[in-house]
Parts: sequence; structure tokens; C-alpha cells
Amino acid sequence: MTIQHTDDHRTSPFRSERVAAGLLLLAAVLGLVVANVVIGPAVLDFMGAHIMIEAIAFDISVSHFASDGLLAVFFFIVAVELRRELVIGELNSLSKAALPAIAAIGGVVVPALVYLLFTAGTNVVDGWPIPTATDIAFALGVLAIFGSALPTRVRVFLMALAVLDDLVAILIIAFFFTTGVQFASIGFAAIAITAFGALSRLLRPRSPWLLSRRAQWPIIVTMIVLAVAAWFFTYQSGVHATIAGVALGFVISRRPGGRAVHAIEPWSNGIILPVFAFSAALVVIPSVAPSELSPAFWGILVALPVGKLIGITVAGVLGGVIFRRRSGGLAIADLIPVAALGGIGFTVSLLMNELAFRGDRGIADEGVLAVLLGSAIAIVIAAVLVSLRARHYKRISPPASRRPQASPRPEPGRSPSATA
Repeated sequence: MTIQHTDDHRTSPFRSERVAAGLLLLAAVLGLVVANVVIGPAVLDFMGAHIMIEAIAFDISVSHFASDGLLAVFFFIVAVELRRELVIGELNSLSKAALPAIAAIGGVVVPALVYLLFTAGTNVVDGWPIPTATDIAFALGVLAIFGSALPTRVRVFLMALAVLDDLVAILIIAFFFTTGVQFASIGFAAIAITAFGALSRLLRPRSPWLLSRRAQWPIIVTMIVLAVAAWFFTYQSGVHATIAGVALGFVISRRPGGRAVHAIEPWSNGIILPVFAFSAALVVIPSVAPSELSPAFWGILVALPVGKLIGITVAGVLGGVIFRRRSGGLAIADLIPVAALGGIGFTVSLLMNELAFRGDRGIADEGVLAVLLGSAIAIVIAAVLVSLRARHYKRISPPASRRPQASPRPEPGRSPSATA
């Protein structure tokens, strides 16, 4: 997702941030509805069915294939874009990264503390990572719908913050949700990942081994096989399988990585993320009074919209004071809508919820409802704040000068300088 193609439909409507956000919301609502109608039990049974390949001791449920398998592709895209930001993008120097990083830290620490306030002394404290995530696809979609009049610097700051937030989420998954590590499988995964990265160097424009486009296909097919092998061995190792997508995204050469993201992005936005959202939202709404809901439910529900709003705003202002300038070029009135957008947890929060409460289906279901409701509240708050701020910019700026004209969409592998 790049700064310049907010709604580029020239190649695929699924590159549009508005379409991506709409599909995510539709899939989640559909999942919640399906789980609570007459066909719900049959669908839930199907999602719990197992895919088994005895010859290689592979066993995974359909629902886990959505979260551990399909979502690895999404994390591959995140890692490619994150690496690019750290190398040549909006986070390629300490001065550029400092303010969004401080705001991102506030957006992680405060929601976690809010959650712990609700759950202290209970058996659900392990759910503290759930409200720390920001769904960049959803946040950018809301910004595209309600904030088209906002200056580009607002979007750049949001993307930088969300990218750093994704990095924190990756580290949390790697360090807090890894159990029973099988080091032999990790070794095989590392070999596959290394070979994948080495082969990608052959596809660079200036590679001395550069081949014709037709001759590149055997290399590409081999890389796909290595990527599947890396995912398989990571899954078998006990490390969460999405980390394989992260590792592959970090090792792939930049230009081939850009082309891969260009090719995969419509599939990720149009199929992978909606399928995961549908699967995660297949929750039977419990027939209990509000007072009987778990502290985890209330912790998530409050921490996402409120904790993120407070944490990002306060940390962003403090960062501006420390560096004696406004937060990344943002006035406080611009920072607050960005903070509200950060409260849209959704995709990664749903994944964190599944990982944190995998041993208690009842609490996990309440967590899903809390993520959906908390993100919905954040969407409403953000839509109002972004609309008000956009109206302000419409009043003070003529339409022609409000935003720079969009640059032509770059060819695959030649992404513009700001991506997420």
C-alpha cells in the first residue's frame, strides 16, 4: 500500500484501500451472522475439520490454516514493506523514525496497561497483547473514505506509526506465542529461507546472472516451493507459522520483493484477509448478562478505542516536546485523528486473541466480540474526527492546492518512497 495509489483501480479494484477495508468489515459481519444462524454449527464443524498428510506428519485444522497459513502471506507483504521503509522510506533514519516510534510505543504500552487494569489478578492477563495492534488496511481505508482532504503528511505519519506497530506485533508473536520449539525444524526452515533470499538476488535488475523473463520462471517456481517449505518447517517447529512470512519478506531482494507484493496484494486484500476475518468472526454470541462477561472482554473493548487514542496522542505530544517540534510535522489536532485510527485493531488483534486464548474457547469467543466491537467504536470515533479535520482543511485551502497530484503508479519493483 503506497502513498500515491489510495484508490488505484487501473489494475485491480482490490488495490483500493476503501475496497480492502470494506471487504474486511463485510467478511467479519458475515462470519458473525453465519455463526448465529441455523447453518452455524455445520460451518463451525467444517472450520474445525483437520487437513492431514500422514506421510509428512502434517495436521492442521481449516481455521488454523486461515490464521497460520493464509495470514503468513499477509505478513510477507508487511515485512517487505517494513524492510523498505527501514532502508529507503519514511523510517530510514533516526530523525524520521523517532517521533512515529515514540507514538507507536505509547500506542502499545497504554492499551496493554488499560487491559491489565481490567484483568489484574485473573487468569486472562495473558491477553494483554490483543489491544496493542493496529490494522493498517482498515485504518488507511477509513482515512481514504473520510479524510481525502487531509494533507499527505497525516497519512505518512499514520503509515509510519502503523508499520512500527506491525513490527512490535511481529516481535510479540515471535517471543510470547512460541512454545515447544523443535530446533531441527527451525534449522530446515532457516535453510529454505536462506536459499529463497539467495535465489531472489538472481532476479535483481543489475544482477550479473540476470536472465530473460522466460528463463526467470524456473527460479520463481523454485522460490515458491522454498517459501512453502519454510512455512511448513516453521509450523512444525512450534514457532507461529506467520513468522515464516516475516522472514521471507525480510530476506527477499528489494526489487523482486516489490514485484511480489504488487502481484500478491490484490489476492491478500480480496481473499486472504477477508477469509481470515470470516473465520475469526465465526463466534456464537453468548447468552449472558454484561456482568457475566470476562474481564478480558471489557479490557479489550476499552483498551482498543480509548487506550490507543490516549497512548498515541500523549506519546506523540511528549515526543514533540522532547524533539522541540510538533509530532512529525503534525499539529495536535492532526495527531488526535491518527491516534483514533490506531484503535482499529481488527486483523492482527484477532490473531493475537486466538493465540492468547487458544486453550479457552469461551474466553476466545468473547475476545473476538470485544475486538470487533472495540474496533467498530474506534472506526466511528476516527470517522468523526477525521471528517472534522478534513472539513477544516477544505475551509482553509483551495481544492487544487490541498493535496499534491498523485504520481503515476510505479511499475512493479519500483515502489514510491512511502509504503506500509
